[in-house]
Amino acid sequence: MDGNGRWAVQRGLARVDGHRKGADAVRETIAGAIACEVRYLTLYAFSTENWKRPRSEIEVLMSLMVRHVHTEMDALVEQNVRVTFIGDRAKLPPEVLEGMAMMEEKTSANKGLRVIVGLNYSGRSELAWTFRQLLEDAEAGRIDASQVDETALSQRLMTAGVPDPDLVIRTGGEHRISNFLLWQIAYSELYFTSVLWPDFTRQDFQDAIAAYNCRRRRFGGIDA
Repeated sequence: MDGNGRWAVQRGLARVDGHRKGADAVRETIAGAIACEVRYLTLYAFSTENWKRPRSEIEVLMSLMVRHVHTEMDALVEQNVRVTFIGDRAKLPPEVLEGMAMMEEKTSANKGLRVIVGLNYSGRSELAWTFRQLLEDAEAGRIDASQVDETALSQRLMTAGVPDPDLVIRTGGEHRISNFLLWQIAYSELYFTSVLWPDFTRQDFQDAIAAYNCRRRRFGGIDA
């Protein structure tokens, strides 16, 4: 979800205003996903690299996350959306952790769209964390080295139980992955748009889905 800062700068606003406006795009994207009958939607909200940003900006981002838990809760429950989080929770402020736990608990019974939010997440750190789980299991005798394969690794990822993404959408005109779900997107289709995240609408989301539906996925095979 890229382009909040640039959106604000282009309008002579503070960068944090772009982050505030970005919440509208989250609502639009969730609505678009529901309309397209998407089952899983992963939102990359805050990466491990984002701690390099100015402290004041990080504090605003964290406070916005807490606020959105309270303002969006009822709507998500009404829409039958279940929310879960992935990422390293150790560095997150207590109030953010409390909000995450509340959101997960309040939406846990919902059976519709599953929204996975990456918070203090990176693909590399997730893989390192997963390798540690494998090592601990091997040392405890729960798994033999000969059993360590792609399936064993996938079962220990933070996204265990969630299908690999079919489509990755990158907003803001950038053409890179930025440490996002590195294991899971091995065969995902990539879609890049110049639309800055605060301007991203449900129609933009549906346009991405339409483009995806026109592609032929071969997973290393040949054309039929």
